[in-house]
Parts: sequence; C-alpha cells; structure tokens
Amino acid sequence: MTPGHGSTVDGVLRRSARRTPARAAVEYRDRTWTYEELDEAVSRAAGVLLAEGLAPGDRVGAYGHNSDAYLIAFLACARAGLVHVPVNQNLTGEDLAYIVRQSGSALVLADPDLAGRLPAGTRTLALRDAEDSLLARLPATAAHEGPEPRSEDLVQLLYTSGTTALPKGAMMTHRALVHEYLSAITALDLSAGDRPAHSLPLYHSAQLHVFLLPYLAVGATNIILDAPDGDRLFDLIEEGRVDSLFAPPTVWIGLANRPDFATRDLSGLRKAYYGASIMPVPVLERLRERLPELGFFNCFGQSEIGPLATVLAPDEHKGRLDSCGRTVLFVDARVVDENGEDVPDGTAGEIVYRSPQLCEGYWDKPEETAAAFRDGWFHSGDLAVRDAHGYFTIVDRVKDVINSGGVLVASRQVEDALYTHDAVAEAAVIGLPDERWIEAITAVVVPRGEVTEEELIAHARENLPHFKAPKRVLFVEELPRNASGKILKRELRDRFAS
Repeated sequence: MTPGHGSTVDGVLRRSARRTPARAAVEYRDRTWTYEELDEAVSRAAGVLLAEGLAPGDRVGAYGHNSDAYLIAFLACARAGLVHVPVNQNLTGEDLAYIVRQSGSALVLADPDLAGRLPAGTRTLALRDAEDSLLARLPATAAHEGPEPRSEDLVQLLYTSGTTALPKGAMMTHRALVHEYLSAITALDLSAGDRPAHSLPLYHSAQLHVFLLPYLAVGATNIILDAPDGDRLFDLIEEGRVDSLFAPPTVWIGLANRPDFATRDLSGLRKAYYGASIMPVPVLERLRERLPELGFFNCFGQSEIGPLATVLAPDEHKGRLDSCGRTVLFVDARVVDENGEDVPDGTAGEIVYRSPQLCEGYWDKPEETAAAFRDGWFHSGDLAVRDAHGYFTIVDRVKDVINSGGVLVASRQVEDALYTHDAVAEAAVIGLPDERWIEAITAVVVPRGEVTEEELIAHARENLPHFKAPKRVLFVEELPRNASGKILKRELRDRFAS
C-alpha cells in the first residue's frame, strides 16, 4: 500500500486540527479542548498506551463513563494501531467478563469507580480521576510519531447489543468507519456551525460514530454530557449553546413526558435525531406538534454497518412517519425472502446490505460470520418493507415477529396502537408460549395514570384487527433496556414465560 492515504479514524481529527487549530473541539464539564490541543492529546495518549508494552493489533477494552478522556482514548488507540473494545459501563459479572475474555483484551482502560467490577487479574489503566491515569500522564509523555495504521486495519470490535443472543464483536476497520462518517455527514446535514450535545453513552456506536466523530470531521464544537439529563439539556438549549441533539425514542419519550416540556423555550433546537430503536408514531406526532419548526431525522442501522444505514430527512416525514428512510451514501440494500430472492415492493422480507461500511465479520466466530454474510450480502435480521420510491419501513426484528395461531403479527403495529392511549407511557409487545395460540400476543406496559388490562385490550381492538390485539396486558414500573435505549424483549420473554 502506498503510504499517506490518511483514510484512518484518527486522520479525521488530524485534518480538522490542521484546518481549524484554534476552534473549540470538545467541551466536557469545566474543560475545553481546541482542535490542536485535542490532536496533541491523542498523540500523547497513543504514546502512553504503547509505553505499556502494547503492540499494533492488540485489543484494548474501554470501560468508562462519558468523558473527554474516553474520546481521547478511542482516538489514541486508532493512532497507535490498537483495536478499541468499547464495553457497556452497566455490565457486571459474567456479561462483563465475557466481552473482556472473548475479545482477548490485553489492557482495559477503566474509570476508577468501575474497575473493581472487572474480572480478577484484568490488567487495567485508569482513564481519569487517578494520579497515574491516562489523562494525568499526558503532559509528561512524548507524542507518538510512529507509522500510521493502514485503512484496512481493524480499529474497533463493536459488540452487538445482545438483545437476542450473546454479543458478537463486529470487526470494524478504519476504512469502514471513515466511509460511515461521510455517509452520516451527507445524510444528516452535519456542519461546522452546528452546536451538538452528545449525551448518550460513547461506548455505543450511534453516539460515537454517527455524531461525535462526524462532527469532529466537519469542525463543530461538541459538548459531551455525562448522561441525557433533561434539566441540563433544556438549560443548554435555552442558553443557545445546543441546537442539535440525538436521542433514542426512550429518551425523547422521557423529555416529552416532562411537566416543563410545554413551558420551556426550546425554539433554539434546530435538528433532532432519533434512532437506535423504533420511534412510536404517536410519540413522534406529539413531538412535532409541540416543536413544529424542529427538523426531525430518523436514523436507522445496526452495529455491523457502522451503524448508519438509512435516514429519513425532515422534508421526507410527511406521510411516512413510520419509515426509516432511504439508504445513505455508501449503503446498498435489498429486501429478500428466506431464499435470498428479492420480494416485490410492498412485501415484507429481510433487509440485506452491501457496503464498504460493513464489518469484516465477527471476532473469533466463523460460523456466525458465515451465517450473516451470504451470497455477498449481510443479512441484518430486520424485517422490512420497501416502497416504489426506495423508502424502507422496518416492520420488526425477524426474531420478534409473533406467530399467533399460525398468523405472523409484527409487534411494532400493536405497540403503535397502544401508544395512542393517553395512559400508556411505554409499551413492548412480545409473544409468550400458549397451548392454543402457539404464541399469545402480550403487551408489557408502563402506565401513566389509571388504566386496566381490559381497557387497553378494548382500545387495541378498536385500532387493529381482533387477531392482532393483545391477549394479555402486564403492567410494570419500567422496561428493561440497554444503554442505547433498545428494549430487551428477550428479558421480558424470559421473565414472563412461566
């Protein structure tokens, strides 16, 4: 390979630092980094990691909360030729040990309050808040100036969310992620003048790879928050410091349900991005009614494709509120049947992808890789419908479709019907084993106010064919979800199967 192509993740930052060195790149709590300062910090952090005896290709776990240190560590791994392994900071016990063990991480960068959860014998280095942490060692460490990694080198093992099975480490290359960044920039209208807040976990691909890194590529000023705290977000919007926000539907639902949602001045918010799971149409309608000038973008994809695959832009929402849009710049998609043959437009089938954004397969899982990559296409596991204009609508996860009396029912359609009831704050529909129905359509509901099972079943029957209405409604205080906002239906099925 001819050197100097620069198609690397850390090269994205390097170019912005040379173009606008003095512009503020990142704000976190009371710290601000200019692009030049951030680029220098990344080079020094790469030097710290290599001084630990790591070699290019080694895996480095990252088990920390949102912070500037977390971002610097990821970019430092990229610059040093190491493979970054982001770990959900909520994992403990065997779930945590599995990812550390399966990835073969030689070192885990961990926040001090989390390090004690790691398996005994794990080699660790504090990310921050410690005397010998990665962040504390930067001033005394020389900048790494070794050879650049190649665009085809692995840069991250991006573990799937594990909503239906054990997580798998999607092997992402520099080239795949750089392609995905350009897709995000063009499809989501990202620009240097935007003022984005990044409040979702940075270990998750949506916040890191669809927003933070693409925004660094265009030279925006990025505010990193510890969490999607409604008070803090509303304050930043009212102060004019934030005009762009990404959040999964669960967070948007929480913001819309706040008592002050109707009274705070949120007119400064220009761009609203949602994704990571399906947005209930009634919730989206409520948000759009309250903020009619706000541009909503629906972002859809999955870890294996970097993760952005399709986008529904603000001017495309009319008449398509349930659509996830059309494919982004570097993604090609089809809808196929169980034999891999194209189905007619308007017919449900599995959506499959071909793209330079795709992972190289799953780390140390050849059988799962072969099952997912067939006939030159990646099989997503998502059930979708394509229309004649190229717009896709996700019907369900293939594994979440309910077989009720021999009829296949998409859980999303039932959930949308339930969300039209004022007393439903959140809903998840699953199939539970049933002697008569094979699977009984069951709604698990977080109520908002007084409501009975009979009322919700009757309401669903008013909006759906009777065979699609829930046979049971179970009430819970909250739904289990991962940090990206996806509801863990596997946990619900396990909990209520008996």
